Amino acid sequence: MPTAKKKGYSARDLRDVSDNPEWTKEDFAKAKPFAEVFPELAASIRRGRGPNKAPTKKLVSLRLSGQVIEAYKAKGPGWQSRIDADLRRINKIK
Repeated sequence: MPTAKKKGYSARDLRDVSDNPEWTKEDFAKAKPFAEVFPELAASIRRGRGPNKAPTKKLVSLRLSGQVIEAYKAKGPGWQSRIDADLRRINKIK
């Protein structure tokens, strides 16, 4: 029994059936920023997490070995908080 060959689709085939045509330079020139077109929606998206009630942590850049990071990540979500807790315990910080 002969095996059926899969028919590959060319870029032209995909363009022919696409509902989203490629943009031209003119299309890009007419485009407006999202926030200008939908200001209310953009404002609601920008809210993010909001201010912390009591901002007690500071963002730092810290280089750790790959083994340390993998060991913490292997224990699941919250690995950064576990590193913080371990450092607090080791340094006797309450």
